[in-house]
Amino acid sequence: QVQLVESGGGLVQAGGSLRVSCAASGRTFSGYTMAWFRQAPGKEREFVAHINWSIGSTYYADSVKGRFTISRDNAKNTVDLQMNTLKPEDTAVYYCAAKGKFLLTYDYWGQGTQVTVSS
Repeated sequence: QVQLVESGGGLVQAGGSLRVSCAASGRTFSGYTMAWFRQAPGKEREFVAHINWSIGSTYYADSVKGRFTISRDNAKNTVDLQMNTLKPEDTAVYYCAAKGKFLLTYDYWGQGTQVTVSS
């Protein structure tokens, strides 16, 4: 059974940094795309970044490009999101997600971790 467990959220001042992590278990994620999404209060969930587990290629939403970095550690089975120069509008619940090779939708989701950026 696939499990994605996020950790590392918290409260930070604008301009600060925070790192959230996703521990993945339950299968081999070779070929999978791992992603971070976020959902702010009253807003729809939005894509933040993704990474291909096997080759490490990445893609970012325009709103976070240049500030956030997604990475994975194959040995630890974790996917991290390093967030720098945080803004109040980055405040949201951050979710880790995974989808299999060639699939269009994300099959697996974590429970989320709260990130709050104060102004």
